[in-house]
Amino acid sequence: MSRTGRQTHNTSKVLCVIMGGGQGTRLFPLTKDRAKPAVPLAGKYRLVDIPISNCINSGYRRIYILTQFNSTSLHGHISRTYNFDPFTSGFVQILAAQQTLTNSSWYEGTADAVRKNLIHFLNHEFDYLIILSGDQLYRMDFRPVIAQHIETKAGITVATIPVGRAEAKACGIMQTDENHRITNFVEKPKEDALLDSLRLTPELKAKHEVEVPGDSFLASMGIYVFNRDLVRELLDNPLPDFGKHVIPNAIKTHPVYSYVYQGYWEDIGTIRSFFEANLDLVSELPRFNFFDMSAPIFSRPRYLPGSKINGAHIDHAIVTDGCIINGAKISHSIIGLRTFVGNGTELNRVIVLGSDYYESDESVARHESEGQPRVGIGTNCKIENAIIDKNARIGNNVTISPAGKPDKLDHELYFIRDGIVVIPKNGVIPHGTVI
Repeated sequence: MSRTGRQTHNTSKVLCVIMGGGQGTRLFPLTKDRAKPAVPLAGKYRLVDIPISNCINSGYRRIYILTQFNSTSLHGHISRTYNFDPFTSGFVQILAAQQTLTNSSWYEGTADAVRKNLIHFLNHEFDYLIILSGDQLYRMDFRPVIAQHIETKAGITVATIPVGRAEAKACGIMQTDENHRITNFVEKPKEDALLDSLRLTPELKAKHEVEVPGDSFLASMGIYVFNRDLVRELLDNPLPDFGKHVIPNAIKTHPVYSYVYQGYWEDIGTIRSFFEANLDLVSELPRFNFFDMSAPIFSRPRYLPGSKINGAHIDHAIVTDGCIINGAKISHSIIGLRTFVGNGTELNRVIVLGSDYYESDESVARHESEGQPRVGIGTNCKIENAIIDKNARIGNNVTISPAGKPDKLDHELYFIRDGIVVIPKNGVIPHGTVI
């Protein structure tokens, strides 16, 4: 199958829809006050910047984002970030779930969300609808996907990625023939015998140029391309979800094909995956490269000063704009926008999401008079394996570590998820606290 010919189709014939996700319970408490796509990433981005940037870099500039829960911060980010030239037809628009005179229910799944907004989509001229997830980290040019979709005369194309046996048990696994057509789909196959029946044969591994050693399986990436007329036909029913219901049924009746993608892809669905994907970015050769300007990741432009480092020791870290870091020791960590770090503090494997504002001298003095810390991280703290959400106040002489604690814990000051301590947004950790 040819992967060339990036410009073999008219990019104006493609409409993109990004799924904003549900309550995001697996990413709680980062989703306590924000939608999943609005969760900060890599110090200065939001998760939603990834699929939007992939669309823009592919030449697709008509983008809808479907949201339901805690969408206020996401609305603000989108409105301040993605404003296209008024003389073009491009837009990034949020469609939030809403009750109407004819429908009182919220989105009940990915297919239901698209169904409830289909009238908006069909008002546009397009031949192909791309459905994307709002909580994945990857860089992908969608033009070859559409080109293969056209070449194979597919009704649906599902982007897939080769995975090993261990990962396959947590994914939706596709079985294909030699022409990429999907012949079977199994959601999270657990039994070894069933897995064995789904693995890629040596011939298919060679044909798809799959380089994963050992047993390999094609896992769905949650990225779908639909023909315009077919999406209307397939949604003329109450089925709630694409991956669980619509596509498995369509495989039996329509031409459904797999596009095999072999770059870096991470589903940021849990606190652990969020933590590890962020920390990988500080390695010398991260698996995802934010420095690739051939396909940049866009975000909100901010007019912040360069960060000020006063005698700190920093190793394998990302320090974003507008920070003030005094004599601290920081390793394998990400320091988000406008972060203040005091003298003598040690951060190891810590993701600081930063602050939405600079605290005034009057506010700092008032909080100090009340025995409360300033926004940021105080002096002589020792913090490891933690996520510190925005606008948190960490006092002086504070110790934070998950060592010796359960993998999941709810405390009035903090949470532990997947063995990682999370200080919530606007949280306050008093001076001298030991966690």
